[in-house]
Amino acid sequence: MFTSARPIYCVADIRAIEAHHLESATPSLMERAGRAAADLALRLLAQDRRPVLISCGPGNNGGDGFVLARHLLKAGFSVHVLLTGKPDRLPADAAKALAAWFEAGGTCKETLPLTPPEGWGLVVDALFGIGLQRPLEGHLAGLIEQLNRLDAPRLALDIPSGLDADTGRVLGTAFEATHTISFIALKPGLLTLDGPDHCGRITLAALAIDAEAAVAPRGREITPAAFSSRLVRRRRNSHKGSYGDVVIVGGDTGMTGAALLAGRAALHVGAGRVFVCMLAPGAPQLDPLQPELMLRPAEQAPHLGGTVAVGPGLGQSPQAAALLDTLIATAPELILDADALNLVAARPQLAQRLRARPSPAIITPHPAEAARLLETEAASIQSDRLASAQALARRFNCLALLKGCGSLIAIPDGRWWINGSGHPGMATAGMGDVLSGLIAALLAQRWPTEPALIAAAHMHGLAADLLAAEGCGPVGLLAGEISPAARRILNGWLYGHAAHTNIPR
Repeated sequence: MFTSARPIYCVADIRAIEAHHLESATPSLMERAGRAAADLALRLLAQDRRPVLISCGPGNNGGDGFVLARHLLKAGFSVHVLLTGKPDRLPADAAKALAAWFEAGGTCKETLPLTPPEGWGLVVDALFGIGLQRPLEGHLAGLIEQLNRLDAPRLALDIPSGLDADTGRVLGTAFEATHTISFIALKPGLLTLDGPDHCGRITLAALAIDAEAAVAPRGREITPAAFSSRLVRRRRNSHKGSYGDVVIVGGDTGMTGAALLAGRAALHVGAGRVFVCMLAPGAPQLDPLQPELMLRPAEQAPHLGGTVAVGPGLGQSPQAAALLDTLIATAPELILDADALNLVAARPQLAQRLRARPSPAIITPHPAEAARLLETEAASIQSDRLASAQALARRFNCLALLKGCGSLIAIPDGRWWINGSGHPGMATAGMGDVLSGLIAALLAQRWPTEPALIAAAHMHGLAADLLAAEGCGPVGLLAGEISPAARRILNGWLYGHAAHTNIPR
């Protein structure tokens, strides 16, 4: 069974959920969080009885740490608590948790204790929670850097200190966790930009709270549950026309490979027919590695029908711009990538036509392309990837996939998704072309636009994960290797293990 597509909340919504449950929660949310953290800590420690170091900050995140410390002390561990704030300035709940820690026999240190001869069994970050907005500096930044150098498993409570919970930006410096326990619900900053490099393995502790009953989520984590209703086995009584036509448009001089990569991807995940329409004079008329592809001159593209993906190797010539103008106006299902996006950014009339389409298109920019579309800098896009993806969807009335670590999909109605599949080996030429082909193939097979986009994005990353698990990558992974692996992923979803051997009749 597929795991559910879990909700993701920004900080403001988490605060609203907390407020909704604060008075009625028995035991308190802090007690629940500390208990959940203790349960995870005990699993991580297993048979390791070495001392535990817990660094507690001046707010409620520190209070969670005091509760954790009390439970570990009760379990027989030697627990060292570092308190960075003044005890008399703690919030009420954290002060109560500190008092309970003292009553249990615990003590607090004002400076980082020396590492015991046997080393630490676990280092816990309970310094700052999801409310941190300013960069960490001075002794606090130095403390986090010291903690990061300790040779031990490192657990962050709710979010690694120094990481912006809404954006995933590192605020000066950030704790580098091997494990993070997120309370109540997932936050965007755990899953995108710098979050995955600092969170390690994420465990969700809902704290017996139904977050969705308090605040309806607009964001979700992509899992196959998000599109499982589309995973229907093919009927025996079918033919190539049952699975649609894909038209790839691009392949100007020196870039024909991009269009071929997209076309091959569309074939591998089940499109009935795939046309590759190239602008390059003297473009090949046969793909010897994939002769099933039908290669055509670019000017034929508007007359072929089907689902159109325009951009792989397109270039920015006047011919490319004119062709894009026609396709924006005529293609019922349209994906724009690469130079198609650069042309839209450079030509206001194309942007206006894109906004005015009766059926929203799909755009798949990387941060630099997104910056051109939003008339800003790539650094600005990356500083708030969620807001950038939402701005793209609004400005162009489209479904926008902002590529990168924790790819974001924004829907024009305000909903959004974050994809966690994939790895750094995908940072290589041609990966975006393959993604365009995967999306187009699912659309051609009559998937609705939103599930087609989120499924293709997830499958794209999972294919890379599968290859890396088998020893192909992450370093040196090639875009052309993704398509056959994506085929295996899709058939695995549809047919289970039988898809990889012989399907029983």
